[in-house]
Amino acid sequence: MALFGRSKRPERRGATFDFLLVGLGNPGNEYSRTRHNVGFEAIDALAKRLDAKLKSGRDRALTAEVTAMSKHLLLAKPTTFMNESGNAVGPLARRYAIDDPRKIVVVHDELDLEPGVVRIKTGGGMAGHFGLQSISQHLRSQDFLRVRIGVGKPPSKEQGGEHVLSRIPSRERDLLDFAVQVAADALQLIVEHGVEAAMRDINAR
Repeated sequence: MALFGRSKRPERRGATFDFLLVGLGNPGNEYSRTRHNVGFEAIDALAKRLDAKLKSGRDRALTAEVTAMSKHLLLAKPTTFMNESGNAVGPLARRYAIDDPRKIVVVHDELDLEPGVVRIKTGGGMAGHFGLQSISQHLRSQDFLRVRIGVGKPPSKEQGGEHVLSRIPSRERDLLDFAVQVAADALQLIVEHGVEAAMRDINAR
């Protein structure tokens, strides 16, 4: 069986992409600047650095095609809600013939890391993150790369939803603003130097 559950190669438009870089979050102003949307913010930061403009497309995502660091990149922010992120990432991967999960990098919030900590991870479990679970189901693979932005744990498991969707105290927000820039650094390092070199740099910070 072909990767992503397709036996035939999908329609491809333009040059082959070296990476699909995806930031996770929820659409809508009410979710802006919440912990759950730091993945969106990292893609926005990278797009600004690369002078790229994200536009709506047919695959339930805002996307931008850009050539940078001698690579052809597709930046994406799903316009689905977080828990349905795979409904955007799966079709994007198929339509643009990105059939190696190691060419897909997902930036997301991470409860298991302290606020402001950024770590790169290759494949592995989902740690209860519904956005990652949705992507894994649609790609039929857990081997995609992740850039994890720590947002800390709530006092109890039952408060997880409130924790990631509520407004953030200003001191923590400053930490996350810095972490978003580090996450954008991580994406650039992965693209330019490979995931192993990026991990040595970012994961040591």
